[in-house]
Amino acid sequence: MKTSHLALLLILVGFTGLAACSKKQGADHDHAGHNHGHVHTAPHGGTLVEIGEHQFNLELVHDAAAGKLTAYVLGGHAEDFVRIAQPSLEIVFTQPTPGQTLILTAVANAATGETLGNTSQFEGAADWLKTAPSLSGTVARIDIRGATFNQVAFSVDKPKAP
Repeated sequence: MKTSHLALLLILVGFTGLAACSKKQGADHDHAGHNHGHVHTAPHGGTLVEIGEHQFNLELVHDAAAGKLTAYVLGGHAEDFVRIAQPSLEIVFTQPTPGQTLILTAVANAATGETLGNTSQFEGAADWLKTAPSLSGTVARIDIRGATFNQVAFSVDKPKAP
């Protein structure tokens, strides 16, 4: 009888420890100062932009050869795609040309079942993206799961050569 009580106690302590660790990671680590013990990896090799306080991420992928910018809406740990209803995202740049805008439109994907109005992927193209050394600016507005985020700042370094 004592062995089963001890085993149960150890299991409960283990679950409590896991829950505390999970809460601590979500609340206490600092993305701006990179003062955390884990790393989020952009699934498409782009640049992750935190939205909210560790609520969501936006992965920006600059394809200079194609003159295209793609955005993926992701969960807080950049592991899950988050579908949103927005038909487009408006990007207002501070670099390369201050005030220049680009509209990224929703992309449907038959392979994932994503449709316009229920997608996590947005794309926009412009010839000047082919020569832009880096990109910075803001996403004017993005609505994710009932929350609205305005003026989400980002900075994307020069795309890596293939």
